[in-house]
Amino acid sequence: MSAELLLDARGVSKHFGGLKAVSDVHLQVHRGEIVSVIGPNGAGKTTLFNLLTGQLAPTGGDVCFLGETVNRLPPHRRARMGMGRTFQIAKPLIALNALENVMIGAFLHDASLSRARDKAMAVLDRVGMAHLAARKAGELTLSERRRLEVARALALEPKMVLLDEVMAGLNQAEVAREIELLRGLHAEGLTFLIIEHNLKVVRAFSDRVIVLDRGQLIAEGSADDILNSPKVIAAYLGAGHMGSGTELPVTETKEAHR
Repeated sequence: MSAELLLDARGVSKHFGGLKAVSDVHLQVHRGEIVSVIGPNGAGKTTLFNLLTGQLAPTGGDVCFLGETVNRLPPHRRARMGMGRTFQIAKPLIALNALENVMIGAFLHDASLSRARDKAMAVLDRVGMAHLAARKAGELTLSERRRLEVARALALEPKMVLLDEVMAGLNQAEVAREIELLRGLHAEGLTFLIIEHNLKVVRAFSDRVIVLDRGQLIAEGSADDILNSPKVIAAYLGAGHMGSGTELPVTETKEAHR
């Protein structure tokens, strides 16, 4: 018996005037999967996330979550259904401490101050940040802010978490710690849809990889197949870089210099 279908994007498009930022993208994510979204600069990855989570309304197509079409639902309604997400640029409320930032997410399902505090503290412990609960968000390091973003998403009690470049700017040791965290959360049953530019990370734990280029889905498959695909290599590096045995570098692409 196949796993439950959580997310079903059917021919989703977003046009800004004559610019087709996302064009006729079909995407499914089943419970328990880790699916990575990759592609060169301007491919439409974050725009796709914004369509899935409600920051943008699609020009065409449907976004379905748990069998329900959610095109007209605002982000907070989708969050209540079980969509959690992080953003490309971490934007914690810097005047609040880490615990208070996570409590804001916990309030989505529980208006009780004490219960929201308890839930937020449990989430911070889950991500290894309990010792930083009283630290102002503005005093956290980049890696700590990235992890706080994950904690805020988890406080929503999500069925699926969409991570937008959660490892951007981290050093090798910090990336290794984030991979360990995400693997642990996945082992607990969480489903992930991830935009990630470190292709070593993509290869490390993705069940499937989808590739966007100029707003279109151009490839889908296992990490090994995708990173060796001539079509994907050409999208990243240009056709002039193609040759026998060519594959994408797993640690650095054009995306690494964004």
